[in-house]
Amino acid sequence: MTERREIAVQGIVQGVGFRPFVYGLAQKHHLAGFVRNDNAGVMIELEGEPRALDSFVQSLGEAPPPLAIIERIACQAIAPKGESDFAIIESRADDQRQIPIVPDAATCDDCLRELFDPRDRRFRYPFINCTNCGPRFTIVKDVPYDRPLTTMAGFQMCAACEREYHDPANRRFHAQPNACPACGPQLILKTPGHAEAFGDEALVLAASLVKRGKILAIKGLGGYHLACSACDNEAVSCLRQRKQREDKPFALMTLDLDAVRRICSIDAAEESLLLSHQRPIVLLRKCEPNPIAAQVAPGQSRFGVMLPYAPLHYLLLDQCRLPLVMTSGNLSDEPIAFADAEAFERLSAITDIFLLHDRPIHMRCDDSVVRVVASRQTVIRRARGYAPAPLRMSKHFVEPILACGAELKNTFCLAKDDRAYLSHHIGDLANYEAYRSYTEAIEHYQRLFDIRPTVVAHDLHPQYLSTQYAQQINSVTRIAVQHHHAHIASCMAENNLTGPVLGVAFDGLGYGDDGAIWGGEFLIADFAGYEQVAHLRYVPLAGGDTAIRQPWRAALSYLQDAPGCGNDPRALGLHHWENITTQQIALSQAMMERNLNTVRTSSSGRLFDAVASIVGLRHEVNYEGQAAIELEAAALAGVEERYPFEIGTAISKELDFRPTIGAIVRDVQRGVDISRIAAKFHNTVSAAIVETCCQLRQNGAPRQVCLGGGTFQNVYLIERLLPALAKHGFEVFLNSLVPSNDGGISLGQTLVANATIQRGG
Repeated sequence: MTERREIAVQGIVQGVGFRPFVYGLAQKHHLAGFVRNDNAGVMIELEGEPRALDSFVQSLGEAPPPLAIIERIACQAIAPKGESDFAIIESRADDQRQIPIVPDAATCDDCLRELFDPRDRRFRYPFINCTNCGPRFTIVKDVPYDRPLTTMAGFQMCAACEREYHDPANRRFHAQPNACPACGPQLILKTPGHAEAFGDEALVLAASLVKRGKILAIKGLGGYHLACSACDNEAVSCLRQRKQREDKPFALMTLDLDAVRRICSIDAAEESLLLSHQRPIVLLRKCEPNPIAAQVAPGQSRFGVMLPYAPLHYLLLDQCRLPLVMTSGNLSDEPIAFADAEAFERLSAITDIFLLHDRPIHMRCDDSVVRVVASRQTVIRRARGYAPAPLRMSKHFVEPILACGAELKNTFCLAKDDRAYLSHHIGDLANYEAYRSYTEAIEHYQRLFDIRPTVVAHDLHPQYLSTQYAQQINSVTRIAVQHHHAHIASCMAENNLTGPVLGVAFDGLGYGDDGAIWGGEFLIADFAGYEQVAHLRYVPLAGGDTAIRQPWRAALSYLQDAPGCGNDPRALGLHHWENITTQQIALSQAMMERNLNTVRTSSSGRLFDAVASIVGLRHEVNYEGQAAIELEAAALAGVEERYPFEIGTAISKELDFRPTIGAIVRDVQRGVDISRIAAKFHNTVSAAIVETCCQLRQNGAPRQVCLGGGTFQNVYLIERLLPALAKHGFEVFLNSLVPSNDGGISLGQTLVANATIQRGG
């Protein structure tokens, strides 16, 4: 008895070798029919014996290709056609623009074996790839995703590569970047005052120069990296000086897990992330002692480590046999350089050597950064390996939406049907190159995913460049979204919640409804709206953006607000305050008294800054969040003590840390170690959040709690907060695939805008 079935497969199933996988399964089960891509995913028609059809469907879901993600399989019986063969057929013309672009993927095990096999024709070829790995997003110019519309268009495949490309049984079937040494991209080494070197000679020479202490600019998948020996103090210090990056940690790349274990302790979840095809930078706890130069991550308890993800990385690490600094190819605060001419202009003063190739990069894309928090992945920077994979939403968007994101750690989001396309990390829009990259990327995503937004969402802050960009778009409905509402909406969206929830949004800053700078908020929220039901006590903060770079200003505000701390912090015997002049203190005090260049803020970020300054850890910062990061790194494990705090009883509760500040000052005066003070402070913040949530719940707040904002990337805080909230009966949700910092704001803006349109706002 013969049956025929139509099988629709949805998810990440295009551009990942899914059709040849289906072809092989059909051959194995002796089934006839066809497979093709369509605008919803992959469409299959199969004809054969019922038992074989059932076995096919089971195998389809159990072992898909490595880069495929199956979200739904729908089957229905249709009339048999009497076919005897199975074929891969072309998509219809109207389906072409819907074919999704998948993220770049790390070199697969099959390609890696060939890379180091002297018998293979791609032995030591730095651009080996197949359908299961290699560049995707960074080389695509337009859709459909075919070679002529990628940066591989200038490389004509040789006869051997052509045969692979057209053979459904070959894992390079329709692998658009397919190439070999005879027909593909080539390596080039450029050193000042020397002749160029090519191919394997270039690689060997580059490795020898790195081992001799030189700094290398290396062209990767999404841009240039700056590399040097991570064990060479002089080389790392030189890189810091040239790159103008005083303290911010450098990322490391090691050849394999054994090399990682020599410098860091890792658990199973961290190991899985390191080995994943996304190959992000993973923040790992340092081992002591270790051979890594102290200047790689000063003041940190963790290294950011990644394994090689491109064949060129494997070859370089194998040749060097030592861990390398592998940091973005840029000056501080600039976006990563990706075009060759741009790299020569911007990086020549930093690097000694350029190791590049002649395959152009179309879209720059930095490395992703993740951390394991409470045994689960938490994305801190979503970029290579993750973007532009869509996020599947539980409900459809009523209109195509563009959400413009925040000012710092910017991402944007395009949404259509039930998909939200969160962009790769753009960066700080105040930098001209980053802003230009932002506008170009929005146009690129709109073209790739055929989304022409009729609704544009943006932050409330009128001075954000993302807000100003939104204001320039004509013929759209513009919707302003409060910053912390967007944080909570982002967490809700990722966890398929509809609300209302009790949202706790703790971060550096966001424009509040009352004109103050928020950052320590408790909201009862759904996508359509929110109510601020509690917040950190407002303090005046003088100096505008300067106060973010100088934590002593936040400390001054909190000290003056706390009873018994007086008007002169230097009289309290605090560490290193002798470096803050009388004039600086007097000027800040005068600004606060006269309300000049002064804002009221409930920012938790500024609270952490204040404590870091009061204990003498950090009075000025060289990168965003540095004081809070170093305060977390200093916190001593095993401390259960905490400081006092108060919670007001007004309609909108005020969480008051003035008692905490006074107690910290007394501990400093008594000579209590900074590590113990830091631990007690973190315990206090955790206890204060829990107590506030409990009091709000007594007044009718929901038991589902969403934690959003950059403060909740603090592992020390989260690992105390989660069990404490659970103990009091709360169900707690965090971001995982989307950053809880401002990199996830655009997703929240998208959902809020959609709800606003639905309700007719």
